Amino acid sequence: MATLYFIAAGVVLYLIADRLLDLIERYRGARFEQRTLVFFAILLVLALVTFPILRRVAGS
Repeated sequence: MATLYFIAAGVVLYLIADRLLDLIERYRGARFEQRTLVFFAILLVLALVTFPILRRVAGS
């Protein structure tokens, strides 16, 4: 069951990272030249914060 929680969290984090990147780019007024790298950085930070919390809650 914990695997499903991590998969669901990964999908949600992906969508959040996409929205955050879009919001930052709109605020900035231009797209990032290295858009994929910025997306990866946002997703990585979100995952590093969320997954340890989820691990404690899921008990695995």
